[in-house]
Amino acid sequence: MTLCALLAVLVSYASTLPSLSDKTQFPSFLRTLASDLTSSRAVTQLVLHLGWSWIVILAQDDDFGQQAGALAAGELGRADICIEFHLSVPSQHSPEKISTVVQKMQISTATGVLVFLNNSNFKLILQSLLGVCVLGQVWVSEGLLHTALALAMPGISRVLRGAFGLLCHRNRVHGFPEFFASLHPSRTPEDMFLGRFWEATFGCRWPHGNGTVSGAVQLCSGSESLSGHEHPFQDVSRVDIAYTAVYSVAHALQDLVSCEHGGGVCAGPRHFHPWQNPDDVGPFAFGMQATGQRQASQVPLRKVRFQTPDGTHIAFDAHGDLVTKFDVLQGQQSPEGQFHFVHIGTVYPHPSSGDRMMIRLKDGVEIPSSVCSTSCEPGSSQIPQQGAPHCCFECRPCPEGQFADQRDMKSCLLCPAEQYPSQARDRCLPRTETFLAFEEPLGLAMTLMALTLASLACLILGVFLRFRHTPVVRANNRALSYVLLASLALCALSPLLFLGRPSPATCLLRQTTFAVVFTVAVSCVLAKTLTVVMAFRVTRPGQRVRVCLGPGAAASVVLVSSLTQVILCGVWLATSPPFPHRDAASEPGRLVLQCQEGSGVAFSCVLGYLGLLATGTFSAAFLARGLPDAFNETRFLTFSMLLFCSVWTAFLPLYHSARGKATAAVEVFSILASTAGLLGGIFLPKCYLILLKPEQNTLSRRRIGHHAQCAPVSHRNMCTPRFRAQHP
Repeated sequence: MTLCALLAVLVSYASTLPSLSDKTQFPSFLRTLASDLTSSRAVTQLVLHLGWSWIVILAQDDDFGQQAGALAAGELGRADICIEFHLSVPSQHSPEKISTVVQKMQISTATGVLVFLNNSNFKLILQSLLGVCVLGQVWVSEGLLHTALALAMPGISRVLRGAFGLLCHRNRVHGFPEFFASLHPSRTPEDMFLGRFWEATFGCRWPHGNGTVSGAVQLCSGSESLSGHEHPFQDVSRVDIAYTAVYSVAHALQDLVSCEHGGGVCAGPRHFHPWQNPDDVGPFAFGMQATGQRQASQVPLRKVRFQTPDGTHIAFDAHGDLVTKFDVLQGQQSPEGQFHFVHIGTVYPHPSSGDRMMIRLKDGVEIPSSVCSTSCEPGSSQIPQQGAPHCCFECRPCPEGQFADQRDMKSCLLCPAEQYPSQARDRCLPRTETFLAFEEPLGLAMTLMALTLASLACLILGVFLRFRHTPVVRANNRALSYVLLASLALCALSPLLFLGRPSPATCLLRQTTFAVVFTVAVSCVLAKTLTVVMAFRVTRPGQRVRVCLGPGAAASVVLVSSLTQVILCGVWLATSPPFPHRDAASEPGRLVLQCQEGSGVAFSCVLGYLGLLATGTFSAAFLARGLPDAFNETRFLTFSMLLFCSVWTAFLPLYHSARGKATAAVEVFSILASTAGLLGGIFLPKCYLILLKPEQNTLSRRRIGHHAQCAPVSHRNMCTPRFRAQHP
């Protein structure tokens, strides 16, 4: 056995069987092309790169088809790509099974078709599809030979338009075009193949020395030249693969010579024996005795690395297969109407990310889509269809408060607390902080109203102090009137705590201040009402009820009522006080800065106590509204408390239904309205008498059916009515 013959067996340039990559069974086998499984994996990686999610696999029912189909199905499944049909095509001719496959292809909705078929079956499938006018599929195969053969069928280009194919990257064999152009039968007359090739190329008969030819046959003149001539096998010639095989061995031998020149202990190439494994070519492989003992090689053939003259790097992987890249070709139709395959990209064996091969396609390549459902745009999410694969879904817009910033999201996401979704719900936008500010129109109007009411209360207090000795002021305990006016001034100013940016201090003070000052005001009204009621019950001097008309009794009512509210507020602040809160749910696109009331139970107790006190005061005033007296103010107290209770009754539903800064606005309005009701209902009529009707501000006023006169009970604060019998 010669060395060349042995090398031709062990370094193959034609076999693609996957089993030859098993180094346990074939430790000495190498090849200069990719195995079928490597090609199948490359074409599967191309499908992944194209972004398809819904495909059909056509695989032959032999070892290659089953292995390649299983490899493709596994990789596609791991990438969440759905396979509509995995069809097995029989190796033997079977019209019934071919018809079944075609029927499946007719009802298929997938555009991409991954093909692992031999030439005959591929042509049968294409011919059947063309007969039933099934067009529009995009075929992806690991080679182009069967595609090229199928193009011989008329009209088949309509089925194959847009098809993708892979070819092992072809190297330009240095010097081969020049060698081919220099061939001539006269130089090598013993080469019978060259003579026949010459005759087939130029359509003439090469004259042989002993043969005779008829006159009708044109003889070759010998002046023909292959230089620049298009030969028919240039697209299917695999001379580059054979070139790689031969030069791999040559470089292995060159490495041996280099080792010998390097000063190592190397044997000469002339001592290489035919029985030795070419994979063991190395410093210790040559020169072995023919005993069959072989030592481990240091420079095996599979570790050869070299570069061809056209710049291609040649290397073998651990399985003895050539590490090669693939050219991606696509079937296109030229403007002249000719169908041909165009190089559009390259598949590199080196991974780009994870276990994916690196694939680069040229710019402007039109890539068709193959999906079960169209992609969901940002702002919507996928809703799986019941009973369908996960690649088949419906697109539903994101609900309120959620967003989807990418295509084909499985579910929508919630924006962070201080952001909100855009109108298209495809991104989150920062919220604008908002609160009931002094500068805005509503805040400014409320501020002016609060200052106006407070000024009015102070002005009325000044009038009462100026005319403190008149009967109108002295009636019903003028000290209570002073306290009531001071508390109403504070009530009018308390809304200012509800305006502006909330802080821990204002949150602590706003509700407690409002509750305490209003409790003082309402308790003063209650004390004044009780004073009038008790005064009209006095019929004889020295009666026990007269003790209740002293200044201490009214002060006790105010003090006890107010102290109870202070205790409730203290418990509230000690257990769960109010605090600043950033509300993102009340107003879309805004972050409302407000005070959270802390304990809802404590807040309800504070408001409930104030409401209970106001209800009792209104009831007492309403019952005493008909008592006679020239200066009896129970009717005004009743009216003012009616306004007060009406405002706060309407406040409760409005407060609970309001959102954002409208909550504070509702409470501020209720405070101002109730303050204005008390101030106007009780004191404006008195001011009218004091300032505009001074003649009525005397002790001589009479009422029909009764004659009353003010007699001092406590010499400074109040007077009580004295009744005289009416003479007939």
